[in-house]
Amino acid sequence: MSALTSPLPTVPGPLPAAPGRPAALARDLRWLLRLHRPTLYVWAALVVVLAAALLWLAGPLTDASADAWRDYNACHGEGSCSYYQDAILRYKDVYSYTTVALTALPFLVAAWSGAALIGRELESGTAHLAWTQGISPVRWLAVKLAAPAVLVTMGTGLLVWLHHRAWSAADGRVDTAKSWYDGLTLHANGPTTVGFALAGLGCGALAGLLWRRALPALATGLVATVAVRVLVDRLMPHLWPADTSVTSLSRGIRGVGITVDEGIVTSTGAHLPRPHCPPEDAVHGCTATYAKADAVGFFQSYHPVSHFWPLHLITTAVLLALVAVLGATAFALVRRSTAGTARNRRTGVAA
Repeated sequence: MSALTSPLPTVPGPLPAAPGRPAALARDLRWLLRLHRPTLYVWAALVVVLAAALLWLAGPLTDASADAWRDYNACHGEGSCSYYQDAILRYKDVYSYTTVALTALPFLVAAWSGAALIGRELESGTAHLAWTQGISPVRWLAVKLAAPAVLVTMGTGLLVWLHHRAWSAADGRVDTAKSWYDGLTLHANGPTTVGFALAGLGCGALAGLLWRRALPALATGLVATVAVRVLVDRLMPHLWPADTSVTSLSRGIRGVGITVDEGIVTSTGAHLPRPHCPPEDAVHGCTATYAKADAVGFFQSYHPVSHFWPLHLITTAVLLALVAVLGATAFALVRRSTAGTARNRRTGVAA
């Protein structure tokens, strides 16, 4: 039996495989880092410079300032005194500069996030171009936020740890060292600064998505981050139960820390606000004013140093919850605003 030979049907070869998730993520990250390479260099330089200054502060500067204060205190105001005043002033200046710089980082992150990270790309059309190259708007935003969030957390966290180390080295050794509850020192020494930086990233990103222009997004993200800082400063003392101490009128208020409330204690045990003491009675220790108010002592609700970490941890948790809300709002906004683009991509119609 003869076999009839006929050509076999041609089977088309396999289409080029789409890159897997790890490869796509690596490609997106390379694209993001290449696009914002100058900012990455500036951020790295800023972290390195501040880290070097804080290491210098924690070591030689603190030691020299402590020696100068020891020499100064040994004089007791009698006779000639020799101490190294420049060491004291240099420590004070470097501490102030580094603390202010660390405090300002969240606001810089917010301004960059609103203007360059999101606002400028939407204004120039770069984002829309990326969406037509196989990157969905949601993935675009995810990469945009995830990579900076990691870098901001690592850099700010390192600087906070170094700042706390520098402050601890001077505590009890340098007479002009800031107290733990000083406004700027309190946050610079703990993880709330990392929370503020991430909140700044979220505020700036959301502002960029809302405005779709760089300058308005910069201003809005900056103002929103300032508002977050002010509100959290006021909220923080009330997030953890405060200690209450009662002292006599002769002893006065003695609690050291973050004061939540204070006033007088009457003979009935009631806690009332401290009455206004006129100048004519102030010279006598306000005795007549307190007697008229039936005051027998003072009360003070405050946070001692043992509350440092509870306050920081619960406040940071609140900030991270806010960051989650900002992120969820940003993703919902980008989904809604690009719904038409997503439909076009699915149906193959040019956007």
